[in-house]
Amino acid sequence: MTRSHILLSTTMSNASENNLESIELAMQIPLPASNLNPSSVSVNAVLPSDDGFSSIDSIPSINRNQSSLPPVDKGFGAWSFLTAAFVVEAIVWGFPTSFGVFLDVYLKDTKYTAQPKASSLLPLIGPVSSGIIYCSGPFITPVITRYPYHKRTFMYVGTLLCWASLFAASYTTQILPLVVLQGALYAIGGSMLYIPCISYLSEWFHHKRGFANGVVSAGTAVGGILLPLILPPLLSSYGPPKTLRILSIAIALLLVPLLPLIKGRLPESRIRAMGPTPRGRGNTEWTRSMSFWVLVVANTLQGFGYFVPIVWLPTFASALNLNSSTVSMALALLNCGSVIGRLTTGYLSDKINPWTLGLSTLASTSAATFILWGVLSYNLAGLLSFSVAYGILAGGWSSTWNGFTKPLSANDPNLFTTLYGILLFSRGLGNIFSTPISSALTSLDSNSTVSSTFNHSGHLGFNVGGGKFGKMIVYVGTCFAAAALIALVGWGMDAARRRRSLERQAGQEQQS
Repeated sequence: MTRSHILLSTTMSNASENNLESIELAMQIPLPASNLNPSSVSVNAVLPSDDGFSSIDSIPSINRNQSSLPPVDKGFGAWSFLTAAFVVEAIVWGFPTSFGVFLDVYLKDTKYTAQPKASSLLPLIGPVSSGIIYCSGPFITPVITRYPYHKRTFMYVGTLLCWASLFAASYTTQILPLVVLQGALYAIGGSMLYIPCISYLSEWFHHKRGFANGVVSAGTAVGGILLPLILPPLLSSYGPPKTLRILSIAIALLLVPLLPLIKGRLPESRIRAMGPTPRGRGNTEWTRSMSFWVLVVANTLQGFGYFVPIVWLPTFASALNLNSSTVSMALALLNCGSVIGRLTTGYLSDKINPWTLGLSTLASTSAATFILWGVLSYNLAGLLSFSVAYGILAGGWSSTWNGFTKPLSANDPNLFTTLYGILLFSRGLGNIFSTPISSALTSLDSNSTVSSTFNHSGHLGFNVGGGKFGKMIVYVGTCFAAAALIALVGWGMDAARRRRSLERQAGQEQQS
């Protein structure tokens, strides 16, 4: 019998004497290379944490030596990653976010409007694109956590798809191919770029994760600022086909040099695929897990309202008889406000209770929609005021997610990505369904709209376009109000959990 057979036999014999937990741990920890010092090998045990979700690093690692790892929250690796991720987000999300500029051109061109169901299909392109990116999280996350070495491959394939989808879309004027190429295929490529960035984010940032999330999220708004300024002259000079061709080439030239900077801080062999696993044992664990699903409901309702102004604001501005540059200015100001809101909310999510932050954001957005859009947006000043306020208030909502997920995911980047993916998916559902709902609301008979209720009041935003936007405005404001009510429930559950925790702590102190 050879020496290798003896070793194999001995190993199998020893393994049979150990319990299942030891076997599982041994199977998941890679053996060190022969030229490494065994004392420097990191061993991370994964145990359930007190918040009801499994997390990595819940207990101290054995013989841990992290001196070879880049620092967290600082250093060239962290900041270069954050800069590259910011630009990737601006490119991936900026295009569907600023689709309203394309929509305004499509709806004025008889090549498109003469086709069947053009008024209902054309507005779908942008929301389908962003909706697929949102909803792809639960499908892409299991793959990149199971095969972490393929994250980089995903990103290069995603770049190729983003370029190919827009380039191919530039050669068609048929609406259905536009929905598939400019909407769906572009979104698949964008998802393959965006989700790995989120996965790496929690590796590089811990104490400043909220701020970092706000910076990356602000990339969406920056893309939404620049493209509405760039697109009108391109569309007026070259038309949609050539503009799509130019954008596809620009996207490829910008993304390819950035991809080498988007990489993880931890060796990928140390990262274990984890998912949200609420234990359900005890009031604290049950309350925490239930609070997360309350958040998901509020997040879905927010998504049903959030994207409507982004899609329809240029059309609303055109109904005010504003020129194309002013139409783009309204959308650009919304995204300028969104940059401020995302950065500020991201910073605050590291400091204050996320339920308090989220509740105030949702309630104030509802008020701004009814007052600034519904009442005051009958002229340019009112419309621009609403654009800025809506960007600041509504745009910052996604930056609150860090405050909700950070206590649940601890130091497990895969669990953070899973929870983040669930929130993306729930918001994406609202994104997809909000467009056909809002399109149906604008096509209703204006004589029966909300605007008729306010006709005696003179100029109102509800009356713009003969009242065709009145029900849409009420719909958006109601979605945010409903989300605020759900958030109030979550805030109450969180307050009750904290109170029980303090009472239990006080009782333990008395007993001791």
